Amino acid sequence: MKRFYLIRHAQSEFNEKGIFQGRLDSDLTPLGFVQARLLAGRFKKEKPELIITSPQRRAYKTALTLSDVLGVSLVVDERLREMSFGVLEGNHFWTMFEENKEMILNWLKDPVKHPLPTQEDMGEFEKRISSLLEDLKRRKEKRVALVGHGGTLHALVCLALGIGLDKMWHIHMDNTGVSVLDWDGERFYLGVLNDTCHLNCLK
Repeated sequence: MKRFYLIRHAQSEFNEKGIFQGRLDSDLTPLGFVQARLLAGRFKKEKPELIITSPQRRAYKTALTLSDVLGVSLVVDERLREMSFGVLEGNHFWTMFEENKEMILNWLKDPVKHPLPTQEDMGEFEKRISSLLEDLKRRKEKRVALVGHGGTLHALVCLALGIGLDKMWHIHMDNTGVSVLDWDGERFYLGVLNDTCHLNCLK
């Protein structure tokens, strides 16, 4: 059995400001760095053998903290980059929602049928995530952590379980939320979704 830990990055500056990010980049906030350290503490008893991360700063800095604290090798994979949300990137989410309520609600219900203007093509997005998923199945490591973004991690869960990407926004992952996919050689099983118990001391 192989185990894959899917980890959304810690809080970024744009998360804190409510900005729609996508391919835009921003660093971690002070709280984000604390979240990343607490996340590392969660893995001291079930240390992954390898960490794979998106190259975007908010994910990379989260993964680097894990790597440094746990002493685990870190590799960057471009396929874990966040989905491009097109021309709407950089807008404040709630302002954008108020100005384009019907469009955003339709997109959240079904991003395949109702894509955002100039967003990444869903067919191409599915190809890159499917390619990553197939490579994960072939890896020799038994425990791998992947640090990425809401869109890419939601897509990994959907494709691993045979759920269409039209349902990808029916999943929610918080900053440093941990989800677990197990691979038995034939199929994936979702064992955990969005575990944030390591952040309890911040409440």
